[in-house]
Amino acid sequence: MGIKDRFRSLSVIDAAAALVAVAAVAGVLWSPKLSNTIARATGSVKPVVVSVDVRNSSSADPDGLIKQALDRGRTNLVIRNQPAGSAELIRVDDISRKLVAVQPDGRVVSAVDPNRQDQGILDARFVLRSNATVTPSGVVVAGTKLKVGTPVELDGRLYRLNGIVSGIDVQ
Repeated sequence: MGIKDRFRSLSVIDAAAALVAVAAVAGVLWSPKLSNTIARATGSVKPVVVSVDVRNSSSADPDGLIKQALDRGRTNLVIRNQPAGSAELIRVDDISRKLVAVQPDGRVVSAVDPNRQDQGILDARFVLRSNATVTPSGVVVAGTKLKVGTPVELDGRLYRLNGIVSGIDVQ
């Protein structure tokens, strides 16, 4: 039997089965888990520390919200309306504005704004640690470039906060 005869004996079902097998192999090779494993092995995935500033967010209990987030230790990231996994929450810094006044004798006195507690306003810097792909054009988290100024949502069990990336440190 020649080669020409062998191809004639293949049916449409055989061709469909071969196509499904090729698609399955391609899916395995291009899967996100495999590509992340390959990226880790090649050294392009590195730990990064990202600072996200949340300003003027309303909260009935800002201190309780921060405590709850720190107790959980992780927060989910949403970058440009796309889920980007979770990140370890290292710490939360208070970045509330201070009131400054110059005294008659020339001294400068500063004090924490008392309206912050009365009005329930959260001004905080969430410092997060995650793994990201480092490329020549920047840092990529979950397929999205992350740069200073990028809007990010921090999503926890009892909160969803809008913030802006204020710092990225590749480690």
